[in-house]
Amino acid sequence: MPDDRAKTEEKADDRVTLRAGRAELELSLDGGCITAFRWHGSAGAIDWMRPAPAGSGFPPTDTACFPLVPYSNRIRDGRFDFEGRLYQLPLNFPPESHAIHGHGWQGRWQVEARGEASATLVFENSDSATRGEWPAAYRAEQRFELSEDDLLVEIAVSNEGDQSMPVGLGLHPYFPRTPECRLTAEVGRMWENDDEVMPTLMVTPPPEKDPNHGVLPSSAGIDNCFAGFGGKAVIEWPEWRAKMTIYSGASLGFLVVFTPPGENFFCVEPVSAMTDAVNLAQEGRGDTGFRSLAPGERFAAKLRFAPALETA
Repeated sequence: MPDDRAKTEEKADDRVTLRAGRAELELSLDGGCITAFRWHGSAGAIDWMRPAPAGSGFPPTDTACFPLVPYSNRIRDGRFDFEGRLYQLPLNFPPESHAIHGHGWQGRWQVEARGEASATLVFENSDSATRGEWPAAYRAEQRFELSEDDLLVEIAVSNEGDQSMPVGLGLHPYFPRTPECRLTAEVGRMWENDDEVMPTLMVTPPPEKDPNHGVLPSSAGIDNCFAGFGGKAVIEWPEWRAKMTIYSGASLGFLVVFTPPGENFFCVEPVSAMTDAVNLAQEGRGDTGFRSLAPGERFAAKLRFAPALETA
């Protein structure tokens, strides 16, 4: 646990830095974000996720990774009906006409525990319930454990209210995109989207968008949610002779892949539910990943990021 002086220092710069041998992890309390995950070596540093800009004042969407709680991706028009009551969320990503990625990425997190190579951040949200924008108050947690070889992250949501609430979670990491990098993952069918990136039809992924056989983020043009994620995704950077393997538990059964044109990054997001799961579940779909969290109940998921360099 940090002493009072450490707490003061953390508040001053909003950063928490963990180290384990060659590995370094930087966290920001604004948004509960990872701002850098890198290895240091004799040839210099390797950033395994896209690092945030230097200094302060950058948005969470410019960081290395941010948390998705208490839902991931989009909720149509920021509106949903749950247990007979209609909820209207703030439209939090202008000019988007939908609510996106939950509350945690735009909230202030606190350090609950910290060691040299581990930290637990928490986010308490009662305001949304008080304003009638969410069914119940909740507590979100992220626990980070860094080793010289990998990064473990547990993300969780606990219902602290007196009625049930929808819940979904995941992580939104950004990875460096090089001309030859390749993504491979075991997935099932893919949701096609409309012009607002809302799901319209579940289809077999076309070859150029099928992670089962490998895709090139530099040219694939993907912004889709895949069902049936098998819990393992591999990113290879041949130019670096390096790769990253992402492992996740069965509770994260969907994978969002985002390869925006003209950018130097792409995203591989293990999540527990598909886009707009809360509304589609109310319409009778049973394959959305939708969950209802009872008062006092906790929902958690674990992810492991395991980088590797080829040896000569």
